[in-house]
Amino acid sequence: MPIRRVTFRLYPSKNQEQTLRYHRKLHKELYNAAVSNRFTQYQKFGHQVDYLEQQNSLPAFKEVWTEYKEIASQSLQATLKRVDYAFGRWLKGLGKRPRFKSIRHDSGWTYPAKNGWKAHTTGDNGYLELAKIGSIQMRGKARIWGTPGTCTIVFRDGKWFASITVEVTELLLSARPTDFRSIGIDFGCKSALAITDGETHSFVEAPKFLRKAESQIKHLSKGKRRKVAPNRRKKQKASRRWKRVQTKISKVIRKTANQRQNWVHQIASDIVRCNSFVATEKLEVSKMTRKAKKAHESADRLCLPQNSRKGGKRKKQKIGLNKSILDVGMGMLR
Repeated sequence: MPIRRVTFRLYPSKNQEQTLRYHRKLHKELYNAAVSNRFTQYQKFGHQVDYLEQQNSLPAFKEVWTEYKEIASQSLQATLKRVDYAFGRWLKGLGKRPRFKSIRHDSGWTYPAKNGWKAHTTGDNGYLELAKIGSIQMRGKARIWGTPGTCTIVFRDGKWFASITVEVTELLLSARPTDFRSIGIDFGCKSALAITDGETHSFVEAPKFLRKAESQIKHLSKGKRRKVAPNRRKKQKASRRWKRVQTKISKVIRKTANQRQNWVHQIASDIVRCNSFVATEKLEVSKMTRKAKKAHESADRLCLPQNSRKGGKRKKQKIGLNKSILDVGMGMLR
């Protein structure tokens, strides 16, 4: 059966939020302990620890660290699975060496089965019941609902979310009607989309969410430069004022990203609903938005003399072009 993912916003009470933060901290510490265990065992004894060995040691681990008895065993196993996945990618050369995670970079935890949680909803708002935490109100609407499978609790930008995977019948998936039109789309920065069916032409103007919020971001960033910033080399922590301004900047950037994502979703839904065949140009956005090369690099490639290796030209123009391309969200639209 096809599987779809639905995300709901959670609204916990103060006590529930404290419990959620505490569980998130415990999962982070378990992740770091598992990473440390693997490296220590290999460096000192030449023993390569696998997932089954760490999973079988969980009961003894809980006897020593009794606070983990409050957490569902399967969610702890899912955290160990994340460690195993990170080491597997590293050993295959597909990822970087696993590192210890700080609480800032640990988003949450997963319930891989139906134990420990239950969703009281039919896809339109409802409640999420978590073991040892209680029932939490959640808001959101799923386009297609089915049988819940797994649940991931995510903390992002000071907000809590529940990402639930749902098994959907193919009957529901095939119930979406579409038109039998064929169109071609060209992307741009001034006009985000130029749409044609061979006879008629239409344009969709770029919303420029980032450009509109840029002045506010610059104003906040100017104030942040006057505060005490964190410095790892000097072992200096950030001041409260710096953190407060950084939180404001993060909110503005997140709002801009949400506006862009919502606009892209609406435009793409309209296009797919009204057309059965859509042709677009093949764009490599990551290469298009690559930063401008330095002057000495371009001179080396062209084998120019030393006296011609002056400052790079049109670097600011390239930066502005990259911002405009990313502000449209061409990759997301495709």
